[in-house]
Amino acid sequence: MEPVDMEMDITQQHSADPLPFARSYQLEAFEKAIEQNTITYLETGSGKTLIAIMLLRSYAYLIRKPSPFYAVFLVPQVVLVKQQADAVEMHTDLNVSKYWGDMDVDFWDGAKWKQEIEKYEVLVMTPQILLNGLRHSFFKINMIKVLIIDECHHARGKHPYASIMTEFYHRQLQAGVSNLPRIFGMTASPIKSKGAKSVDGYWQKIHELETIMNSKVYTCVSESVVAQFVPFSTPKFKFYQHMEMPYVLYAGLAKELNVLKEKHECSVVNLGLEASAAESTRKKISKTHSALIHCLDELGVWLALKAAEYLSCYESDFLMWWKLNVFCEKIVRSYSLDAFHAFETCIPSVPDWTNVKASVDAGLLTTKVFCLIESLFEYRVLKDIRCIIFVERVITAIVLQSLFSELLPKHNSWKTKYIAGNNSGLQNQTRKKQNEIVEEFRKGMVNIVVATSILEEGLDVQSCNLVIRFDPSATVCSFIQSRGRARMQNSDFLLMVKSGDFSTHSRLENYLASGDVMRKESLCRASHPCSPLRNDLYDEEFYQVASTGACMTLSSSVGLIYFYCSRLPADGYFKPSPRCVIDKEMGICALHLPKSSPIQTVCVQGNIKNIKQKACFEACKQLHEIGALTDNLVPDIVVEENDAEETGREPYNDDQPIFFPPELVNKCSQEFMTKYYCYLMELKQNFDYEVPVHNIMLLVRSQLEMDEKSVGIELEVDRGVLTVNLKYVGLIHLNYDQQVILCRRFQIALFRVLIDRKADKLAEVLSDLRSGNNSEIDYLLLPSNYLGQNPVIDWSSVSSVSFSYEKFWKEHVNCNAGMIQTKSGLLCTCLIQNSLVCTPHNGHAYIINGCLNNLNANSLLRLSDESVMTYKEYYEQRHGIQLRFSRVPFLAGRHVFTVHNYLHRCRRQKEKESSNASVELPPELCDVIMSPISISTVYSFTFAPSIMYRLESLLLATNLKKMHLDNCVQNIAIPTMKVLEAITTKRCQENFHLESLETLGDSLLKYAVCQQLFKKHQNHHEGLLSIRKDKIISNTALCMLGCDKKLPGFVRDEPFDPKSWMIPGYNSGSYTLNEETLCNTRKIYVSGRRKVKSKKVADVVEALIGAYLSTGGEAAGVLFMNWIGITIDFMNIPYERHFKVQAEKYVNVRHLESLLNYSFQDPSLLVEALTHGSYMLAEIPGCYQRLEFLGDSVLDYLITLHLYNKYPGISPGLLTDLRSASVNNNCYALSAVKAGLHKHILQSSQKLYKHIKETVESFKELLLEYTFGWESEKSFPKVLGDVMESLAGAIFVDSGYNKETVFQSIRPLLEPMVTPESTRVHPVKELNELCQKEHFELRKPIVSSDNGASSITIEVEANGTVFKHTSTASDKKMAKKLASKSFEVPKGSQF
Repeated sequence: MEPVDMEMDITQQHSADPLPFARSYQLEAFEKAIEQNTITYLETGSGKTLIAIMLLRSYAYLIRKPSPFYAVFLVPQVVLVKQQADAVEMHTDLNVSKYWGDMDVDFWDGAKWKQEIEKYEVLVMTPQILLNGLRHSFFKINMIKVLIIDECHHARGKHPYASIMTEFYHRQLQAGVSNLPRIFGMTASPIKSKGAKSVDGYWQKIHELETIMNSKVYTCVSESVVAQFVPFSTPKFKFYQHMEMPYVLYAGLAKELNVLKEKHECSVVNLGLEASAAESTRKKISKTHSALIHCLDELGVWLALKAAEYLSCYESDFLMWWKLNVFCEKIVRSYSLDAFHAFETCIPSVPDWTNVKASVDAGLLTTKVFCLIESLFEYRVLKDIRCIIFVERVITAIVLQSLFSELLPKHNSWKTKYIAGNNSGLQNQTRKKQNEIVEEFRKGMVNIVVATSILEEGLDVQSCNLVIRFDPSATVCSFIQSRGRARMQNSDFLLMVKSGDFSTHSRLENYLASGDVMRKESLCRASHPCSPLRNDLYDEEFYQVASTGACMTLSSSVGLIYFYCSRLPADGYFKPSPRCVIDKEMGICALHLPKSSPIQTVCVQGNIKNIKQKACFEACKQLHEIGALTDNLVPDIVVEENDAEETGREPYNDDQPIFFPPELVNKCSQEFMTKYYCYLMELKQNFDYEVPVHNIMLLVRSQLEMDEKSVGIELEVDRGVLTVNLKYVGLIHLNYDQQVILCRRFQIALFRVLIDRKADKLAEVLSDLRSGNNSEIDYLLLPSNYLGQNPVIDWSSVSSVSFSYEKFWKEHVNCNAGMIQTKSGLLCTCLIQNSLVCTPHNGHAYIINGCLNNLNANSLLRLSDESVMTYKEYYEQRHGIQLRFSRVPFLAGRHVFTVHNYLHRCRRQKEKESSNASVELPPELCDVIMSPISISTVYSFTFAPSIMYRLESLLLATNLKKMHLDNCVQNIAIPTMKVLEAITTKRCQENFHLESLETLGDSLLKYAVCQQLFKKHQNHHEGLLSIRKDKIISNTALCMLGCDKKLPGFVRDEPFDPKSWMIPGYNSGSYTLNEETLCNTRKIYVSGRRKVKSKKVADVVEALIGAYLSTGGEAAGVLFMNWIGITIDFMNIPYERHFKVQAEKYVNVRHLESLLNYSFQDPSLLVEALTHGSYMLAEIPGCYQRLEFLGDSVLDYLITLHLYNKYPGISPGLLTDLRSASVNNNCYALSAVKAGLHKHILQSSQKLYKHIKETVESFKELLLEYTFGWESEKSFPKVLGDVMESLAGAIFVDSGYNKETVFQSIRPLLEPMVTPESTRVHPVKELNELCQKEHFELRKPIVSSDNGASSITIEVEANGTVFKHTSTASDKKMAKKLASKSFEVPKGSQF
């Protein structure tokens, strides 16, 4: 493959016409490709990709969307995907998409691929992806209009190219299907092998490729046709004389390496590793040994030293591919390091690069390496050299690059790098890094690249002017492709051959001549039709799903069964995989699948050569028949995961309504006599204060539905608690034009003054006598007094809003109290003493409660700076006002009370009343706005907004409750206050919030769903059950359900702000009420919109479940779940167990029953509960994972319910902490060890055995240091905690799903359980809360991994300084916990 020459002067033409800059042979090949399936055989750099693009353009009209058809462009290497996709995008207007394995396409399902096919017209991918897609029937061969196969010479044997053609194309062709894709192959050599001994042999191999591709080879008449456009390198043989290394040196080093190898292989035995790990380590040592011996033989001692140094380097990525554990890695590196020291003794400390020949004579370098150095030096006159040296082995590329990096700078400025593939296990050079090196090579920043075969095929290196084959090409194809890398004019192709190696020389000569032979044979047979494929190549045993067309063959079934097993649940102690036991004498194969598989063992009999394939084939068929493989022949979990992922992507609009209760809204036309329901707000001060409170009368148009005859509300006042008792007192009819309008004006005036603390705009608000008609919020808040024992409206205070100087002047002409001059005129002193006044010069409002007879304008005023002046002087200097009535007594007033959010928790004692609340006012500056109105009335009304906000919330909770009960068959008595708690978040900062109920509801939800799934899907393994559970109870799913029931509108997620409170009867256009229908035809009103996060909605759903559970029991909680959309049925579905074992053979039943204080009806449940997945004994047909899944939810629910009921008065956050501290793996694991349960676990993992042993050994130390497991700074094996959960699950099933029995049995093992006194805040939570409180920035943790350990760095920015702490542990959770716990800031900071 080669890229399109992007440097050509082109004109974009998006049509089916050939591109105007196409060469003659490209046009000829394009015409052939239009007529028939074609393999274009042209030299590297000749522009084969451009021919493919012209073919795509000609088919564009068939694949352009919304057409269901598409084109597929296959490339053999990932690195070519982007390169070819970019070329197609540059020269066409088609929608192109790219796919490779790292995109996790193996885990995509049909729905995901359908989306891709509907969107894109050309799919560029590696062949295995298409092959898998065809096998799973995600792709259909007859829907592909053009199939382009780059480097199609790979289409042989079991290569994906060949499998695509044999399994699908030829099978359809044989069946007579006509609408198959146009095939277009591209290659620089139709032969991939070492060539042929005769002309017929060459044709035979070309013919095989034509047959499998069902395509005819097109090529040029001669190389000269292409040579007009593409430069060809000049091949030159470079012979070197082989010289043996001094025998004593070689023999001594080889012997020492063998001794070191044996020594380190013995050390593997002492580690006590699992057999597989030990074998992997031995193989790795052997592989490392072979690499060093090869370097010693082929390259010399100095480069063998470099190889050992590289392989022993801790920072190198050498061992990552093998994924060995820490001990194994150390052994392999230790061997390499010892080898390095052995080589080091034979080499001078500083090599003399001025005399390379001397190094050859000493055996430090071989004559082959010396020949390479000399060859390079021959080109030192080149101004801009770009050279690729092709080698066979990765280690050779690495050490040659090391050599040149030391040697060449002594002679010139050439820079060397290496590129090698990542399938060898010697390194994992990233594709990004490879592309960067190629780019540097192209730009001249790198002059020499030492490369393996990765650069033969695909990577764009057009600037190369010298190619050296240090190791000879293994095949014709490799030879031709590596030669083609020299793309510059007058470039050379050097072939290094050992003198006297006639075999290699002859083979290379044949390679040189092979191009003409292949071209001639292809042209001679061009008119011959393609031969039909031999039946045995596509007639392999075949299984096809009728409903989808998905299929598998004997050979593909092996990969499928391994893929299926890889998707089964695993842990750090075992990776599920099939195990094959073959009896060669009997011709029988037993395939054992992991214990979480619904099928355990498959036995087949047949030909020993393919018996393993037959066993896998039969297992796949059986798995499909029971649904473990879907009709697309993919593991069921893949489909479930994709469904869950799609569900998680469901769009959520966080812009949500704010509901307002309909009971406080009136949209009806006004009647002459308006009926109101009267409720008395009885205010009681539980504190001492000079101003007493008065009751308030609430008048509403609709009767309020309340749980009790009265509603109690507590308000947090600065000095203590104010209790409010709301009770119904009867009906009243008011005259609308007189009384209702007056009442509205009163409450509007009073609340505007209280909230604004000014009165300068009040006249404007009240200018219209009928102000408030446009308001839809229709209720009245009026002062109350008593007539005898009966509460009545205080009409005198209500009428204060109608105060006028003219009216009261006439009424008080004969009053003995005396007159006083105010801003608007003379006024009787008795009227001003209980009034609200405004001082127009500053707009402030004040309450007047008397006269100061000994204070007037001439009195002295002491200012804050201790200076003294008269009040008259003060007003003149400060406000520019001249007081005219110097001897008139001042008024005793005070600023109006501030309206607070009295629902805010912990308001008390936050601030004392301002010392300057009282003021002395000159009467001539005061304008009376309301009179008579007492200071107690004004003070009492400051609490009304908070009271009404709570009442509005209670009414919303009532509406939510009624919405549920309307659809509920059973009548559930749940307090409205409990519902309100469930819809109130912590952000509201009130005395209650949803966290406790959310914790409780979450546990019931998990318990109910897990139990239902466990019973309903008895063949599902734990992985499937967990995904299905998550789909039901995930935040996304719960949010969607909540939105369906319109719950976001009910959520209270902000603290009450009195300034934004909607004053009844008044609307200045700041809000509108829109009617909305709830899901049960009930009406509600929307007063505005706000942002609500999806998690908040999910939390409210869980909290509502908890609310119903806490008051109505489990049945009420389940009823609510069913209403919200989570169908739960606790009917006892029989548990059909296929677990026939004699329990006593495997576990000590009597001892365990005694320990658990429970007698099993079915003791095999004990075996299942104690069997780890690594225990591959065929007689035990399952492991504990399903029971663990069930028991986890049962224990969580039981412990949460226990804590909630035992500590009813604790704060919501503390309940969460108690639950977290009680329900975790470390707690369970420690309990399991205390009870000795670890002795009864059936497992066969050396690693697990070792970890359990370490835990038991440190158990005494843990007991002394900690009472509970959750405090520990060590992570215990998860298996120990799992066993506690699986035993709980086993008892639950055996007892007929009786959770009380489980708690009675398991609870003693968990003692001592955590209490509010013994619990500690989790360090992560503690640090979070501290940063929130102090407004510090807690940055995202920095995570790193090394040798299986996780390190977490916590960073906090406090007052401009960044503090860090890093902790390392076996897992990320523990590392984060330790880092948070140990976080300290140096003394002197304000952290």
